[in-house]
Parts: sequence; C-alpha cells; structure tokens
Amino acid sequence: MSILLTHGYFLAADATEQKIMKPYPPLGLLYLSAYLEEKGVEHALIDTTFSSEEEWLMEVEKSQPQVIAFYTNLMTKVTIIRLIAKVKTISPKTKILLGGPDVTYNWGNYLAAGGDFIVEGEGEETFYEFAQALHGDQNYAEITGLIYKDDFGNHKNKPRVKIKEVDQLPMPNRKKIDLKPYLDAWKTNHGKSTLSISTQRGCPYTCQWCSTAVYGQSYRRRSPQLVVDEIEQLIADYQPDALWFVDDVFTVSHKWIEAFAKEMQTRKISIPFECITRAERLTEAVFEQLKSAGCFRVWIGAESGSQRIIDLMDRKVDVDKVAEMIQLAKKYEIESGTFIMVGYPTETKKDIRLTIDYLKKADPDIFTITVAYPIKGTGLYKQIEKDITEQPDWNTSTDRQIDFKRTYPRPFYNQAVRKIVNEVNAGKSWRRGLKIQAIKQKIKSNLAGMRMILYSKAN
Repeated sequence: MSILLTHGYFLAADATEQKIMKPYPPLGLLYLSAYLEEKGVEHALIDTTFSSEEEWLMEVEKSQPQVIAFYTNLMTKVTIIRLIAKVKTISPKTKILLGGPDVTYNWGNYLAAGGDFIVEGEGEETFYEFAQALHGDQNYAEITGLIYKDDFGNHKNKPRVKIKEVDQLPMPNRKKIDLKPYLDAWKTNHGKSTLSISTQRGCPYTCQWCSTAVYGQSYRRRSPQLVVDEIEQLIADYQPDALWFVDDVFTVSHKWIEAFAKEMQTRKISIPFECITRAERLTEAVFEQLKSAGCFRVWIGAESGSQRIIDLMDRKVDVDKVAEMIQLAKKYEIESGTFIMVGYPTETKKDIRLTIDYLKKADPDIFTITVAYPIKGTGLYKQIEKDITEQPDWNTSTDRQIDFKRTYPRPFYNQAVRKIVNEVNAGKSWRRGLKIQAIKQKIKSNLAGMRMILYSKAN
C-alpha cells in the first residue's frame, strides 16, 4: 500500500455522539478518493467511524503505508495527534499528511507534532500533485497549497487557486467504504436511514465565528442536474429514507433552487431531506419549491435573540425576519430548526432574556444551543485573542476549550444554556398538555436562573 486515506474519528470513543447517534460518512475523504481514482492514483481508505484505534493501528502495522493522509477537524485533532505518535513507532518510514479545516491556521503545530506534509484548503488537486511528487514526477516546492518540512526546515508554498468549476469533480466515492453501518445506526435509533450530500463549496457570508479555512469565502455550486443525478444514484444504491444537505446556505440562489425543484419534479423524485439556510434567502416561492422537492425540515439560523449581538457577529440578518420565516415554515408543513449561541463577547443578561423571548415567539420545532468558542483564523478569534484567559496545551486540547474574558464567568453561560432550554421547552410542554413535565422544566429554569445570579455576582 502506498497511500492510505483516513480520518481518525471513532464513534465508540465519543459518549456524546453515541447518545445522539447521527453518524455521517466522511464526505471530504470520499470526494478526494473519487478524484484520485479518476486520475489513476492507487490508494486505500480506512473509515474509522465504526472501528477502534486498536484495529486501525493493527492495519497500519500490517500494511506499512508510504503515506497516511488524515482528514483533521476539531473533533478528531487530539486523537490524530496521538495516532501520529504511535504510527512513528510501528511504521517509522510512513510519512504523515494532514488536511481539513483545522490545519490551515495550525500547520506549524501539526508539523511539530509529527506531520510531514499539510494540504491547505481544498485537497483534490494539491493531493494529486503530491502523489505525483511522491513518485518523483514533481517537486514538492512546485505544488501550490502544500506545506512541508525537510532537513532544512518548514516550507509553505503559495496557496492554491480554488476549483472554479465544481461540476468537473466526480461524485464522492461512496463505494470505497461500507455505508451499511451508517444506515443501520440511523434506522435503529431514529426510525429512518439518512445519508449526507453536498451541492456547493464555500459561503459568501462573513459570520465572525465561522471558519472558512477549507473552501474560503466563496460560492461555487454543482448544477442541479448533477445533484439530482447523485440523488438518483443514492436511491438506487442505498435506498436511504432521507437526505441531509450539508451546505451552509442551501437556498442562497433562488434560481438554483427553482431549477433543482423542477429537475426533481421532471424525474418524479421526492425524497425527504433537511437543509440549512438564512431567513432573507427564504420566500413563499422558495418554501413551495422546497416542499415540492421533499424538504421536511429547514434550519434557519439567528444565533441570538438580541439584534445587537447578531450585528456584532456580522450575521447580516434581522431577528424578526428569522422568527417570521420559522413561522412561515409551519404554513408549508415543514419543520423548523434554529441555532443559538450564548457567551458572545459583551453579551448581557438582557441579551439572554431577548433570546428566550425570541425562541418563544418564533417557536421552532427544534433548536440547538452552545457556548461561543473562538476557532483560530476566524474574526471572533482575532477579536478576543488579547483577552484569552485559558488556552490549554495545544496537543491535548481543541479550540472549544479556549476561554476568554466575557461579561460574566464561563459557568454563568453554562447555566444560561440550561435556563434557555428549560424555559422554552416548558412553554412547549404546557401547550401540548404535558403540565407535570412543564412544571419540572420551569423549576429547572428557575434554578438555573438563580445560579446565573450567583455567578454574575462572583465576576
């Protein structure tokens, strides 16, 4: 074996994700695999999701690959750093290449941790040229998008120009891995099997907390015809019950959505799917088109109920518009979801109260909530860098564990999460006639509120 693609995520070691049980195949690696296969580059791919570190290490020790290429993100970073150290022991001649969203602004740390090569940004073209250089057909110094080290130190080549015509890329090489465990996990835990699909690269918006390390601030999209081709293939090969579009803003182009809906209708395809979008990119016509194509849930982000905080995030969205679109989704019998973030710089109790009021008014079917954390390379990170109060050892932590000076201490916002979740859900339970459950949730909300007061005074 010459080249091994892998990603280092082990579901069995992730207690949180085991409770959620919504695993998806590693699309980025499958795109890379398809591109390499099309170019005639031999490679293996180990999907670690349903495996174990022990099994993975046994395979590496047995095969002794020339190069192991890791897809790396916040979730897998610490595990991959640990695996790199073990690879250097059991297969000392193996070179380590890393790509993915976490490497762009941390490449020096990854090289110091045992990496030999870094692919910055999109991986297909850079990795293909790297594979040629690996066999002496090209010089590493000539490959844009490649960072590497040798006996003379670290070398960062010029960034690679992004792939403009994404229609030229082959579909993800899903045949390279076993998708049955993914489908079974979804079916067993949620009653329906689900697969992920991507239609675009990049995002044209400038949200300060969001990383654009791989695809950049751009918008490049596959044609509706090719996307529906892929949907047909997924249905024929795997018979999923539903699809998840991983795009940042699925309805960013109304022209594209209209063409996509027409293509689905022409081919008489209607498969349930969910997607993410923005309130100002939704209209009655767009909802009609989404519904006709099979959309059963749309995620509409606001991140906060406070317009002041939304503006600080550079979200460029009106919180009232978000609430309006969440309500409009109900008209078309499409479920709605929204995202909430607390603990953003300068956030106050008033902002949190506005968030609770917004969620009650908008009444999304689902909402997720997290405490803000700064990802290196984002506008948020640059803003709070001088105010970092806790930055654990890089090799054994992630950006999620970085803390910074906020209006109140971090424990305050942990309680804020509990208050928001319980107060909003108490209202939902009461409307559904679940009075005992509503009372319990209200008590939890009040207790969290009391703890918020204590933590705010301790600041």
